Amino acid sequence: MQSASDRHEYPAHWEADVVLRDGGTARIRPITVDDADRLVSFYEQVSDESKYYRFFAPYPRLSAKDVHRFTHHDFVDRVGLAATVGGEFIATVRYDRIGTDGMPAAAPADEAEVAFLVQDAHQGRGVASALLEHIGAVARERGIRRFAAEVLPANVKMIKVFTDAGYTQKRSFEDGVVRLEFDLEPTDRSLAVQYAREQRAESRSVQRLLTPGSVAVVGVGRTPGGVGRSVLGNIRDYGFNGSLYAVNKAFPDEQKELDGIPAHRSVRDIDGPVDLAVVAVPAEHVHEVVAECGAHGVQGLVVLSAGYAESGLDGRERQRELVRHARAYGMRIIGPNAFGIINTSPEVRLNASLAPETPRPGRIGLFAQSGAIGIALLSRLHRRGAGVTGVTGVSTFVSAGNRADVSGNDVLQYWYDDPDTDVVLMYLESIGNPRKFTRLARRTAAAKPLVVVQGAGTAPQGHAVRATRLPHATVSALLRQAGVIRVDTITELVDTGLLLARQPLPTGPDVAILGNSESLGLLTYDACVAEGLRPSTPLDLTTAAAPEDFHAALARALADDSCDAVIVTAIPTVGEGSAGDAALAEALRSAAEQVPGKPVLVVHVELGGLAEALSAATSTAPQAAAGPPAIRPDHPFRALDRLRATPAPAEQPAPGNSDRLIPAYPAAERAVRALADAVQYAQWRREAAEPGKVPESIDAAIDEKGAAALIDGLLTRGQGLTLGNEETCELLGTYGVQVHSALPATTADAAVRAAADLGYPVALKATAPHLRHRADLGGVRLDLADEEQLRRAYAELTELFGPPDELRPVVQGMAPRGVDTVIRAVIDPAAGAVLSFGLAGAASQLLGDTAHRLVPVTDREAATLVRSIRTAPLLFGWRGSTPVDTPALEELLLRVSRLVDDHPEVVAVTLEPVVVAPRGLSVLGASVRLAPPPARDDLGPRTLPAY
Repeated sequence: MQSASDRHEYPAHWEADVVLRDGGTARIRPITVDDADRLVSFYEQVSDESKYYRFFAPYPRLSAKDVHRFTHHDFVDRVGLAATVGGEFIATVRYDRIGTDGMPAAAPADEAEVAFLVQDAHQGRGVASALLEHIGAVARERGIRRFAAEVLPANVKMIKVFTDAGYTQKRSFEDGVVRLEFDLEPTDRSLAVQYAREQRAESRSVQRLLTPGSVAVVGVGRTPGGVGRSVLGNIRDYGFNGSLYAVNKAFPDEQKELDGIPAHRSVRDIDGPVDLAVVAVPAEHVHEVVAECGAHGVQGLVVLSAGYAESGLDGRERQRELVRHARAYGMRIIGPNAFGIINTSPEVRLNASLAPETPRPGRIGLFAQSGAIGIALLSRLHRRGAGVTGVTGVSTFVSAGNRADVSGNDVLQYWYDDPDTDVVLMYLESIGNPRKFTRLARRTAAAKPLVVVQGAGTAPQGHAVRATRLPHATVSALLRQAGVIRVDTITELVDTGLLLARQPLPTGPDVAILGNSESLGLLTYDACVAEGLRPSTPLDLTTAAAPEDFHAALARALADDSCDAVIVTAIPTVGEGSAGDAALAEALRSAAEQVPGKPVLVVHVELGGLAEALSAATSTAPQAAAGPPAIRPDHPFRALDRLRATPAPAEQPAPGNSDRLIPAYPAAERAVRALADAVQYAQWRREAAEPGKVPESIDAAIDEKGAAALIDGLLTRGQGLTLGNEETCELLGTYGVQVHSALPATTADAAVRAAADLGYPVALKATAPHLRHRADLGGVRLDLADEEQLRRAYAELTELFGPPDELRPVVQGMAPRGVDTVIRAVIDPAAGAVLSFGLAGAASQLLGDTAHRLVPVTDREAATLVRSIRTAPLLFGWRGSTPVDTPALEELLLRVSRLVDDHPEVVAVTLEPVVVAPRGLSVLGASVRLAPPPARDDLGPRTLPAY
């Protein structure tokens, strides 16, 4: 299949797996001379109408000449791609380069005719749209900038494929044929269309896995115990609403059922469709199971089997083959080494997992790469729910294991528009595609909270992830920029998730504290201050406070316009017991109901009954009949189960639901940390609603074409090029960044001549690598007013640090006094272009006090970047100093951002130091590195990760 072409070797990098509109997968690859039989077979299955639309005439069969033409390509001027499922063609596309006269041509002609043919059974699946993205990327790679297509007016579907793609196009009608011409350069609209199609396809592919109409568990043991038998029992006991089958090739021929479930020796023996197969056989037998499932038309797999990439190199290759094999049949995989999936929807009721406790239905979407962490998260949500049948439970749960195929990105696509999920909690041991994850996270976080625990940066052995040069802390900062609520532990994940699921978002950081313990109130106050909140003085109700006192105090606090949230602290009252807990829970619930737009949290000490009563107070269980609810003898507080707090229509409810359960925490710092996360997220939501922009005022000083020409010329000297001082200044100058001249001073006389050219006062600096930007080592002399001082300083430096050829001294004109800062930009192969800012000096470096933003940066992001470092007060008049010109600093950040965004060949920029004065700033040092940019798959056609 991969034969050499007429002019170029087979372009294996054009091969790709894609997700189609219906959630199935297909493989796109170049057509070669070995595909003649496949092409003929494919053509025979196309209807006469589709053939007519393709060739504008009856064309019942391909001639030998046609087959030769459609399978022999030079991969430059003539290219054909095929979409395949199960190794067979389901669609083809080709382009032929043409000249201005419309006849076949070679480069430098930059136009090509393009044509599609899709098998009728696969029309409507988005195959043509995916092929158009890929053939367009191939054409751009080969120097083609424009496509032309001639389509019959009746071929409405194909016209729609072209017109909906989002490219800039022209349309004409002549001789009964519609002619479409469109540029292939990606536009904002074409990228938006591509991302929207990606979201729909990937969301649908996960939906097919989570909402199957029929499930087969393959590898069910004949005796109780074992993974397969356990999962089968969990699916049955949870009340799955579809068809369930047990499969084991070791079943006797006469065995027709197991535990009341239909039993079969093979998936192929099942009458009727199977949407999902849960695979629990040893790794060496999975390949056979995948083939059987593919032949039967199974849509997706959950592979629980271990023995793959987590076990070493042989297992990694076995995992690659598993993915290739499944995708060949159009199936997606969760796993291998997965813990399973759960969907609590009443229409589905699927627990295809090894969870030891039955999860409660709710509004939280939960993703975990680790099975052990998945168990811990489900268990904690189970305990904290305390009998709740509503928002504190789980909507869907996915444990991806080695995430060889379906990843957190895919599940995030599903949860983005899932009406049953209000809050997303994710435990990520690794992020395979940080650039895509931040894009999806930003969009999701604008609609619903996304809380993430991120691993320490070392990917588990089973995970294939892209290498990143960014520190773990930098990646975390970029996630926060995208609206992700980044927490450190699974305890915090549950704490924050429950608050966001149960309560409305706070409108600000002002917190009222009230309770019956002065000490606990003060602890809560201190925790608020430490988290950057603005607490009021705690209101001590004393230990004699009754539930009515709590109700009145909470109602007053919530009614206060200066209060954005309330934390209630409570300690046990002697002799009250569980009845007192229930009374207090009802008092707090009724008070919170009066002002439903503000969050309420409770910090309790040894009041387990209170936590449970608070949770039960607004359960989403069905309403009881008229009359007081009965109290079950086994639980005195379940009388509150049917009480509900419904926000007023004008108030802000908890995200996506109208039920308010007051979350309770056993420690003040846990409650406050959750509230601080909610405050920061609410602030991000408000800012995201009005995104910034890149001011047009900076465009006047930018020469984008001049910079491009300069970069092209410099790269002819080689790859991985660090520019010299003059070249750096010239390139930065095209974007309005002026660097102070620094003249070499190889001798004292040369230093004097340089100072005469620049004008006194001057600075003398050693630029040797071990002394550069290290004023603390004494390699810099400032404010040298005349020749005598300059010569004396030159002698001191050479005496202290060695001869001039080691020091590399330069002379530079003095800049106005100010605050020394550092600006850096780097293109990371995984995360993309990142802009960083901090103050210069060893202290900031030691503390890691650097802020980061993804490029391109808007004016709002530049302003927050400057203010987000801990040492930012030094820029704004700390301790009576004069504030510096931060608007000039923000403009410089925007210019550097534009440079690396416009020219991805600029892979690294460092401006150090940038002295920001009360008026204006001075760039005293700069370095630029050029290289061919890393491949950007987010700008290319949609693909699944390659295996």
